[in-house]
Amino acid sequence: MFLRIVSRFTLAPLLWAALAAQTPGGAAIEGRVTFAGSGDPLRGATVLLTPGGRIVESDSEGRYRFAGLAPGEYSLVAHVHALVDERKTVRVAAGETARIDFALTVSPIRESLTVTASGREESAAEAFLSVVSLDGYQLTARSSSTSLGDLVGDEAGVARRSYGPGSTRPVIRGFDGDRVLILQDGMRTGTISSQSGDHGEPVDASNLERVEVVKGPATLLYGSNAIGGVVNVLTDHHVINQHPHEGLHMALTGVGGSANAQGGGSGSFEYGYKNWMLYGSGGGMRTGDYNTPIGRIENSFTEMTNFKAGVGRYGERLSWNAMLHRIETTYGIPAAHGEEEEHDGHAHESPVLNMERTSGRFNGAVKQLGAAFEQFQFDLGYSDYTHREIEGGVTGTQFFNKQFTYTGTFDQRRRGRWSGRFGLWGLQRSYDTRGEEALAPPVDHSAFALFGLEEFSWERARLQFGGRWERNRYSPDGLRERTFSGLSASAGVMLPLWNNGSLVSNYIHSYRAPALEELYNYGPHPGNLAFEIGNPDLKRERGDGVEVSLRHQARNLRAEANLFRYQMHDFVYFLPTGEFEDGLPVNLFSQADSRFTGAEARVQARIRGPLWANAGFDYIDANLTTGDRMNLPRIPPARGRFGLDYFWKGLSLRPEMVVANRQWQVAPNESSTAGYTVFHFNASYTLTRGHVLHTFNVNTFNLGNRLYRNHLNFVKDIAPELGRGVRFAYTIRVF
Repeated sequence: MFLRIVSRFTLAPLLWAALAAQTPGGAAIEGRVTFAGSGDPLRGATVLLTPGGRIVESDSEGRYRFAGLAPGEYSLVAHVHALVDERKTVRVAAGETARIDFALTVSPIRESLTVTASGREESAAEAFLSVVSLDGYQLTARSSSTSLGDLVGDEAGVARRSYGPGSTRPVIRGFDGDRVLILQDGMRTGTISSQSGDHGEPVDASNLERVEVVKGPATLLYGSNAIGGVVNVLTDHHVINQHPHEGLHMALTGVGGSANAQGGGSGSFEYGYKNWMLYGSGGGMRTGDYNTPIGRIENSFTEMTNFKAGVGRYGERLSWNAMLHRIETTYGIPAAHGEEEEHDGHAHESPVLNMERTSGRFNGAVKQLGAAFEQFQFDLGYSDYTHREIEGGVTGTQFFNKQFTYTGTFDQRRRGRWSGRFGLWGLQRSYDTRGEEALAPPVDHSAFALFGLEEFSWERARLQFGGRWERNRYSPDGLRERTFSGLSASAGVMLPLWNNGSLVSNYIHSYRAPALEELYNYGPHPGNLAFEIGNPDLKRERGDGVEVSLRHQARNLRAEANLFRYQMHDFVYFLPTGEFEDGLPVNLFSQADSRFTGAEARVQARIRGPLWANAGFDYIDANLTTGDRMNLPRIPPARGRFGLDYFWKGLSLRPEMVVANRQWQVAPNESSTAGYTVFHFNASYTLTRGHVLHTFNVNTFNLGNRLYRNHLNFVKDIAPELGRGVRFAYTIRVF
């Protein structure tokens, strides 16, 4: 089996290299990027060319150039922070130089970019998988978030699991935990937020460039943990895209708010000289106990600090980047643990969780590898994560997770209709817990994978297909070692149906090795409100999914509607026994077939002049299809969002209404949640002066002070959502 897979990955590039020299090239595209209105040149603007995923930055005169292109049709997108222009298309012949100029302004309708869907930057409209991409414009209104679920949990198809404000984590199309992979700049974060409802994924939202959510199985590029989707937090553009810029770029952000006594700030800089880049950032955020319509929720505070520094050299043949990052967060857990403690007759103070993660990274690219390959990208990452649970000032359970990952990827040079990438990936992980809630023994986890993703493009259609073979091995102290191997594969087609409209359809076969907690946990786990009993005999989990998407991308209308159905085989789930141990319901990790079916849609449309309408909707149904056919737990209810955006010059006024249905399809030992309607209002103003951009933001939320509860909140009965409040944010960027 292994030799067959290796031969496929070896023969494919050799065949591709043989065909590479048959296609002529020599075309070029160039132009200038300026500010709309003033016509001043804009330096440091990113210009993306697709297909091919090539990126350049404009120089001090606003000029950019792509050379050595094959004849054909190309799309270009120019982008810088809150300024973005519509996508432009051009056709070039052999030996021809085409000129495309951009005049950037602030706009409510934006050309979203993604680097996560295919591993190289492209327009989200051209990605085969459904992608939500949030950049500086959208993130400004969410710069107060201290945990990742709060940052992306309001997007169509995305919800947030929580145990209080500091512990939120994204749920994608009903998939949670080990099935949703969290990345930072394309690398695994190394946290253990997937293991427990009270473990969060810390993030400094005020210091991000972009956040991308890939909805649906993304196992080909990212491994079996992405069977439900991927969330990629992008902090620095040059970490992913190997190119420099001259001069100083910097940003400062300050945030304050009511309802939870919020305050914080962050700063970052990048200094480029010739081919060198030096950069750094840091910041902090804190909130107090938050207010709700029924009063203050005790022990719901959050604190977060982070620091990052790096250096890189970006040459024509070799680019590399080295970075060190540290983040620490401390947050309280509302009184659900206290409920458990009443059962065992002990009284303890409400717990506080402290997380520290120190990570290092060395990545880069070797370019100009000949006619067949555009570049070879390499990525080495190390993460040292510590998690402490503290009660009454005394440290109880501690978690230690050390992880090393490596990736090597060959990007094929586009020739004619064919492009693609292939490579290898590996992981070495050491996991250990100590204390009362040390549910699993120390475990060494190793993984290795080979993958490839290929694409053919015609005038009227695009075809994408790929595969990934992956092997995972768990070596626990004192327990049986387990090894899992599996193959993921996908095929997709994109067909234009009308002007600016397309149909995208994907079939995805995915594989997931059971997580170590599903295999080896045994004992009380208040963070999941369960006494957990792992199953070392679990089999690998497999999925077969079909997705269909209709998209329209035009100047005055952006719309997307998705339908999906995933049939999961040997799906790992909590099986309640009906018994109690240590005051907690006993749950076994068991397996059965399941089904996830759903739909989601989002629309941006110009009503008249500067007035726009925004709407979104999502619905998910998930249950077992064998045995007692029970509903799966913590599946978000049907939800809709409706809003307006009045946009005039740099001013934006955005009222919004969020409606959620009652969730009555619940699992055993899970309570239903009432429906709700809440109203928000956001106002922002963006001012540009030369190469300085100022953004002022006022975000008011839950204007009616409505009492409502998040169905995915483990402690929703005692900790409803935030009451009426307001947040202020100011950001200044120099570029």
